[in-house]
Formats: sequence, structure tokens, C-alpha cells
Amino acid sequence: MHRKRTSLLAALAFAAAAAACSRAEDSAPPVATPSLTLSSPAAPIGSPIEMTYRFAVAADAPAFTEDYWVFVHFLDADGELMWTDDHEPATPTRQWRPGSTVEYVRTMFIPKFPYAGQTRVEIGVFSPTTGDRVPLAGDTAGQRSYQVATFDMRLQSDNLFVVFRDGWHETEVGSEGSGLEWQWSRKDATLSFRNPRRDVQVYLQLDQPAAALPDPQRVEVRTGSAVVDSFSLPSGRMELRRFRIPADQLGTGETVELTLSVDRTFVPGAIPAMKSNDPRELGVRVFRVFVQPGA
Repeated sequence: MHRKRTSLLAALAFAAAAAACSRAEDSAPPVATPSLTLSSPAAPIGSPIEMTYRFAVAADAPAFTEDYWVFVHFLDADGELMWTDDHEPATPTRQWRPGSTVEYVRTMFIPKFPYAGQTRVEIGVFSPTTGDRVPLAGDTAGQRSYQVATFDMRLQSDNLFVVFRDGWHETEVGSEGSGLEWQWSRKDATLSFRNPRRDVQVYLQLDQPAAALPDPQRVEVRTGSAVVDSFSLPSGRMELRRFRIPADQLGTGETVELTLSVDRTFVPGAIPAMKSNDPRELGVRVFRVFVQPGA
């Protein structure tokens, strides 16, 4: 009996504390009003979706004393967190001015998550140092998290499927909740997809995290002997490449093969500064490849 009474009192105390926090949060003046516009009301797994973030800074907003981050949470129909896309806003918060509007666009790929249905997007602004969140104006979900959008998450379509063929290392997975996975290329690596017989738009998300490399790598993407994209990839920065391939460069076969090549590779275990035992020969780290027919 005493144990049950103690549990009840603890529950009541927790509820009272939560209510008090909620009242304190509601009474705090909002720093900004967030909104989010999605490029599509529906997105298949693996596909890119453009997300336009907008923060209308309050006229009486105090100055930020540090550069805060934006957290972005994607929740299923039951409110369970699936993945996150926390990031530093394009304009650092210490440059946000009262009465101004901060707007920027990020392209996000829908992770390979075992779910299809309505997906809720909640965002907020927090200190990466302390974790403290700032009050915003909008549809609050509690704990200074604000619902800004929904979209329909769908299963991947067959015509969007890209196969990592020769020249790739095994798939690696990021931390839980990041929704990230990647494959390292060798010097030459091939990708293939079904030939749609029409122009395609290719999205290629990759990076080179090895800061010990002295110079940027040169990356080239080809269909046959035709170069469809070529660029310099410095270390420490993720790149999202977009390029179009006309139908006449896709060939007449049932499948199309892309070759991704780098001008040089490296072995982490052979570079003392990397302090690694990894014996693999690595090119670049590829996160996403998405082909959109008729774009």
C-alpha cells in the first residue's frame, strides 16, 4: 500500500512539474515563427525532397549569444521518432536580426525506413552546447518542438531503383536516428538502373571525410565514354550533385551503367595522421544516388 501511494504521489508530482514547465514555456516570448514548405506532398523512400525553411524573427527578439542549430524530427502516425535531420542554419543565428526573415533550402533524401504513411515534421532551435531550446511561435508539440509540415511517405518505386555494382565496399550505417548509410567507392565504381528511354535527372550525394588528404579529389561520372559530370571534391564537406542525362546518352540497352571515377584513392592504414588500421583502398563516400526519369 505504501509503495502504491508513493508511486501515485510521484506520478502527480511529475504531472505538476510538466504542467509548470508547459506554462513557463508558453509564457516565454517567442524568438521567431518557423514554417516549412515541402517540394512535394508525397515522397517515395530513397527519393529527394526539397525543404524550404523559413524563420520570421520577432521584432523584439533578443540577440543570440551563440550559433544555435535547428533540430528536425520526422515522426510516424503514432508519434514515434523515425529519423532526424539536425543542422546548422544557412545563416548563423548570431546574424538573425529582429524583424527579419531567414530562409534557406535543404535537399533531404528519405531514408530506407520500414514505414509508409503520413509523416509529421517537427522542428525547433537549440543550443549545441547546452541542449537548451528557445521558444518559438506555432503549433507546439511540447518541449519547444513545433509541428510545421506533414507528407505522405511511400514505398520505393521500381523505376527509381539504383544498383551498386562493381567497385564498391560493403554498406555502412550511421548512428541510430541519423537515417544515413553509405558505401565507399574504389578508384572506379559502377552503378546501374533500368533504362527509362527518356531524359533523367541524377542526384548524387557524397563526401570525402578524410581531412588528412592534402588536396581535393577529382571526381568524374560517365555513361560509356561520355562525361556527364566532373567536379572537385574537397575533404570535410558533403556535396549534392544534380545533373541531367539526355535520353540519347542512355543507350539502347535495358539497363544504363554509370561509372564513377576518382583521380586517386587512399588507404587509411597507410596514413599515420589518420591513426587507422583500415587496409581498404578508398575513393569517395557515397550516401545517395537517385534517378528521376523525365525530370
